Amino acid sequence: MTSKVVAMLLAGGKGTRLGELTKDIAKPAVPFGGKYRIIDFTMSNLANSDISTVGVVVQYSPLMLNKHIGIGKPWGLERQTGGVSVLAPFSDREGGSWFSGTADAIVKNLNYVEQFEPDELLILSGDHVYQMDYTKMLDFHRAREADATISVIEVPMEEASRFGILNTNEDLSIYEFDEKPEHPKNNLASMGIYIFKWDVIRPYLLEDEKDESSDHDFGKDIIPKLLLDQRLLFAYRFDGYWKDVGTVASYWEANMDLLKEDFQTMLRSKTWATYPNEENRPPEYIGKTAEITNSLISSGSFIEGRIEDSVLFTGVETGGGSDVKSSIILPDAVIGDNVILERVIVTTGLKVPAGTVVRADGDEPVVLSEGTLGDYMGKGGGKNA
Repeated sequence: MTSKVVAMLLAGGKGTRLGELTKDIAKPAVPFGGKYRIIDFTMSNLANSDISTVGVVVQYSPLMLNKHIGIGKPWGLERQTGGVSVLAPFSDREGGSWFSGTADAIVKNLNYVEQFEPDELLILSGDHVYQMDYTKMLDFHRAREADATISVIEVPMEEASRFGILNTNEDLSIYEFDEKPEHPKNNLASMGIYIFKWDVIRPYLLEDEKDESSDHDFGKDIIPKLLLDQRLLFAYRFDGYWKDVGTVASYWEANMDLLKEDFQTMLRSKTWATYPNEENRPPEYIGKTAEITNSLISSGSFIEGRIEDSVLFTGVETGGGSDVKSSIILPDAVIGDNVILERVIVTTGLKVPAGTVVRADGDEPVVLSEGTLGDYMGKGGGKNA
């Protein structure tokens, strides 16, 4: 199977809605879940699905992402044939430019795809958290001899207008695609995971590239054109956990989800492992004054104080008398003595002075960074958010 499938993992998004979390790194490279980065979940899905030809398309702030992917060793993709390739925008004799859309990113890497002479093209996003066996979706696609298959997930009806909604017949064949409809007909939302017959999709991509009015996007442009031409498209239902961590609130929620018993299989599964590319750190140290409840504590951490319902990444230090609740502490952050944090995301390497008090006020968690720390420092050692 793997020799017939080329996976293109789109990992070039700016992630501007994540604010300080994506100030210097691409969204897929943002730390997640204590020892991972967001992209590790999709990379691990590929490894577990035995798909070994993977192009990772990067664009904005790619340095950390390039370093993290490397030659793909954590995911078993260090191969002479196929394997993983990091694909960045480039300039040729006709000049070059940023990728202008998801479809454009594939067209500009057409030579990469064509060298493998694939039967199918698998399009994935690098900024979603989920565990999925792509071989089951491929089997579904092939059994129906579909020209394209789109993975869908049921979302709450009141949230359906935020997504691309697929309207289907009883056999899950697609007859209509609504991009963020005001009055959705159902709640089957596109997950941005596509399988295309390569010989079918290739001419559509080339034609779309010539269309100056197009956004060169699979959802907005390519899928509607396939439907207009009455190509055979199917929806593939996915019933597992899936989260688009596109905002600060959803990023916080997805990390907190890992602390719930129902979602522990995402990290503990022996049959579907999530592989990190982690540094070699010493074991975590839990001090005499430490009280830890329902939290993830990662290697290299030095813990004193009270930690409750929180996710602490590698190399984190928390001081005596500190109280960290429902918070995310990113790698190598240092929390001083007698610090109180509640629903706070502390950015990588930040040193939070002793006595600082930060509590989120409202639905949005507080992102504490070099740029915002001063807002919470008062004469009394700190103030509430």
